[in-house]
Parts: sequence; C-alpha cells; structure tokens
Amino acid sequence: MTTVCVFGGTGFLGRRLVQRLAADGATLRVAARSPSSDASSVRADVRDRQSVAAALAGADAVVNAVSAYVEKRDVTFESVHVHGARTLAEEAARAGVARLVLVSGIGADAQSRFPYIRARGRGELAVREAFPDATIVRPSAMFGPGDALFAGLADLVRILPAIPLIGGGRTRLQPVYVEDVADAIARILARPDTAGQTFELAGPYTYTLRELIGFALRLIHKRRPLVPLPFALAELQARFFELLPNPPLTTAQVDLLRSDNLASGTLPGFRDLGITPKAVEDLVPTYI
Repeated sequence: MTTVCVFGGTGFLGRRLVQRLAADGATLRVAARSPSSDASSVRADVRDRQSVAAALAGADAVVNAVSAYVEKRDVTFESVHVHGARTLAEEAARAGVARLVLVSGIGADAQSRFPYIRARGRGELAVREAFPDATIVRPSAMFGPGDALFAGLADLVRILPAIPLIGGGRTRLQPVYVEDVADAIARILARPDTAGQTFELAGPYTYTLRELIGFALRLIHKRRPLVPLPFALAELQARFFELLPNPPLTTAQVDLLRSDNLASGTLPGFRDLGITPKAVEDLVPTYI
C-alpha cells in the first residue's frame, strides 16, 4: 500500500500503527478530529461525510481505528461506531480505495443489550454491507504505555482506598500488546489474501480480572483491599467517573466485563500472520 489513511491515527492504537506503517515506507495520512501540526495530518470526522471524502482522496488503503468509550453530547456510540463506520466504508468504496481495515473488538455483538457492544457489532455489519472486502480486526483488551487497562488500574489505586472487583473479579481476559496489534494490521494490509476476513487478536495467556489487579498492585508496591462490586453498582460508579476529563472507568468498560473477553478460536489470529504475541509479564513492568 503506497498511501494509507488512518482514521483515529492519534489514538492509543492509531499512533502506533502510523509509526509502524511509516517504518515500512508507506505514505501516511492521519485523519483526526483534532489533527497535529504535522504535514501528514488532516482534519476529519467520521460523522462528517464531506471531511471523510476529502481525507480519502488518492488513498490506497484506509484503517478505521476510531474509538469512543464515553458518550458526550453529539458523540455517541451509534454516531461513531455505526453511522461513522458506515460513512467511512461507503466513501472508501466510492473513492476506489483498495483495502479497508476496521478495528472492532472481541465480543462485538449486534444483538447485545449493552449500547457499546451492540454498536461495535452493528458497525461491523454496516461496514461489511458497504465494503464487502473489508478486513475486520477484533483485539482483546490492549495494554502498553498509556493504556486504559494497567494505567487505569494504577489511577484507581491512587484515588480509591479500596479497589472494586467488578463482578467479583471473575471475568477472564486475554490482554494483547498494542504494538502487536499494530504489527498485525500492517501485515494484513500487505497481504491481499486477508481481504474480507475477520481476525481475533488476543494475548497468549488468560487471566481473571482479580489476577490482573493483583499483578498491578504488586508492580506499584501498593496494598489495597479488594471489594467485590456488583455490576449494577460498578455502572453507577463508572457514570460518576465519566464526569471527569479522563475517567479511569467507563460504563462501556463495565459492560465489556460482564462476560469473558476471550478469542473464540474459530477465527484467524496472530499465528496466521506469523506473529508471536507478547505477554503481560514481559512488558507491563517496564512502564508501571
């Protein structure tokens, strides 16, 4: 791919992907609502069709890495993950873009009763309808410097006298290193045979939420009592946190913890791309 347009290219995953593609020699166009002063950045919003079309002009490939975990004013899960994803896919097809990659998430379900999970699933369906050869990437909970997983846990430790174990801490997860996800997307773009497929990108090991919290506490040398918290109360707590500029917990994250966040094992993943994913224990100590 000569010119790749990355929507959400300033985000947690997006900026790593931009760096990875640049190292491969691609010409980058970073589309964001608040672009940087860099010459490769353009102002674009997936909710604004005209700005999407302008950002896509002349692109060979596009990656939709836009994400919204908190609904505020006119930024809703539906407007970003469903209507925005559809708009981007339609404009990519109209512009003759060869490849489209949508970053979704493990557990996306168009029939879910939870708004964020449902929007992710409906967004996948909308993209498939508008751009049948789109490749869908479903990462598990991503970790890395500045993440919402371990850095978010560290923030909770700093502000709370006790750590809530949402749902009793029994939810199982397969955290995945954000750089591995960026590498996977770069390889997907380089391989025509990945068009139209859905990839699940999960880390090599499974942990309960309780185990991850205990690991984080040991790393930062803190002790806090762990208090089981029912999902209903966790949702109320998250709604309070969402009033903060950078909430350490959101209702979308609570909803994602209501069921195990594990790869199904029936879809292609890292192994099919020649990648050995890195483990939590190898990397989290370097930044927490």
